[in-house]
Amino acid sequence: MKLQTFNSAFIARSRTIVSIVTILAICGTVIVLLGGVWDTTSHALRVPETFWTIQHLTIYMGASMITVSAVMCGLLLFKTTNKKMEKGIKIILLGATMQLVGGYADYNFHEIYGIDGLVTPSHLTVESGLLLSSMGGLLTLSGFDYGHIRKMIPISIVAVILSAAWIGFNLVLLLEAIVMCVPIYELFSSGCAVM
Repeated sequence: MKLQTFNSAFIARSRTIVSIVTILAICGTVIVLLGGVWDTTSHALRVPETFWTIQHLTIYMGASMITVSAVMCGLLLFKTTNKKMEKGIKIILLGATMQLVGGYADYNFHEIYGIDGLVTPSHLTVESGLLLSSMGGLLTLSGFDYGHIRKMIPISIVAVILSAAWIGFNLVLLLEAIVMCVPIYELFSSGCAVM
């Protein structure tokens, strides 16, 4: 009986919950991007790297925010009537899943090899999930008809652009590995490990 009451109250507030989900997905994406820049700066300063650095914790704190948003999305997925929001929610779920899988693979990579390079399968999986989560957040956000929440659209657009640029940069390194990795090796101290 209490579960049914909770479910009814939860569904009645679904617009508010979708707002929170969208904000978590967008803010989580921004935090992951900032943590990635911080991690890159640490490489430039030649700070020793393990998986449990504050930079990686910042990245995975943002990914955790996206995961929380995805879990909340899963609860609402079948309760929304807005097709654009439903598609955005599904994209957030897929992106969060990819980030969790990539994060676990990155953890194992660090445990086995210590430091890692800039372009690894685990990083590309996390970055692809990040792009999907940011796109899902933007799509969900664009489904709102009213005021204040729509003011986050510019932040969301910047998050999508920066997520795509991050992947683009890494793919350029992957394609131009010999030419590009020589100067990048100096910056990232572990080189452009393409595995």
